[in-house]
Amino acid sequence: MAQPGETFQLNSSVDDSFLELLVDTLEGLEDSVRAQFLRQFLSTIAQIDLTDVESKEYWARILQRRSELAGSGAKSVSLQTAIVDVLSTARFFRLPILIEYKEFKKLQTSAATDALTGLYNRRLFDEYCERELNRAKRYGNHLAVAILDLHMLKDVNDRHGHLQGDQVLQLAAVTLRKTLRASDLAFRIGGDEFAVLLPQTDPEQAITLCRRLRSDYEAVVSPLKLDIGVTLDFGVAVYPQDGDQKTQLMSLADKRLYELKHSGRTTSRVIPLENPPMREAPPPDPSTPLKTDSPVPAPSMPTTDAPYVRERKWERVSLAGTKAFATLTGAKQQSAKVIDLSYGGVALLMEGPEELPDQFNAVLHVPILPPVRVILHKAYASMAADGLTRIGCSFVS
Repeated sequence: MAQPGETFQLNSSVDDSFLELLVDTLEGLEDSVRAQFLRQFLSTIAQIDLTDVESKEYWARILQRRSELAGSGAKSVSLQTAIVDVLSTARFFRLPILIEYKEFKKLQTSAATDALTGLYNRRLFDEYCERELNRAKRYGNHLAVAILDLHMLKDVNDRHGHLQGDQVLQLAAVTLRKTLRASDLAFRIGGDEFAVLLPQTDPEQAITLCRRLRSDYEAVVSPLKLDIGVTLDFGVAVYPQDGDQKTQLMSLADKRLYELKHSGRTTSRVIPLENPPMREAPPPDPSTPLKTDSPVPAPSMPTTDAPYVRERKWERVSLAGTKAFATLTGAKQQSAKVIDLSYGGVALLMEGPEELPDQFNAVLHVPILPPVRVILHKAYASMAADGLTRIGCSFVS
């Protein structure tokens, strides 16, 4: 066993660069997470049981000791040397084994994830939320924060037991992983509460994604044949429309979640919009002949009692701000912006729609997808900003 004050290197096969990586990684962790990791780390390498506070104190001593040794003229002072010196001096070092990198990653993951669901925990949510919010501010992007609540989890626990309750929680985590995009982040922030960070996501896209999460979850949990309506309620707040601070977004998302829970479980009030979109006119009746001398009817204005006038048959995904476009094929080729897309159709923004026939061919160029050839039926036309016209089209089978 090493004597107090004696310095030596551990097994030379252990690369000290791993420990330098450890120092850099710890600096980026939240204080409580760092303390928890250090307690497990020191327990693993020296078989000692310290509190979180004591672990932080010994780590500070190790870093200070390395600086002292380097200042005394030592040629090459490694972090391994400082660890052995400090723990030996404190008569803690009984089993000098340093963990492999994969074990280090396991400890780091354990400190940052929820044990039951495998999702990131509340501590990491606070850290990532601030980071993503700062990134959104820096680049002028949206950031949506969604709070999700597992509806009637308590009833499941009371009537079917906590093992069944754990299963519906785990299925919620599975649904989040499968449904969310690669850029999205999911967290378990409470007993029956989850949070999702959606970078570069506007309000309409966030609502669509949360509805899909709820639908997918209900499909996953249905084979359990519970006699309880288990589902995911949600509330959404979006930067910059709803605030520029984490507390503002969290508070508003939470408020909208509970409005949803107590408003008949519709999704129309998840994001109240100050300027609600206009109701889209329905496609024309094929049995009614068109009058060529009649002007395009103006879309009717929405009522003011709800932000969304009626439920759409298909969810619409906004493509505003992307480079999505359509090439209209025919005698005179034209191009138009694609501003939203659904399973049922597409909305275009263009000039001179009066030249469009009621049915025409087009090639859609949408991010991530390959070019798609479609046949479109012109359902309606309405004036938009800058003298352009919005053309609503349905897909023709």
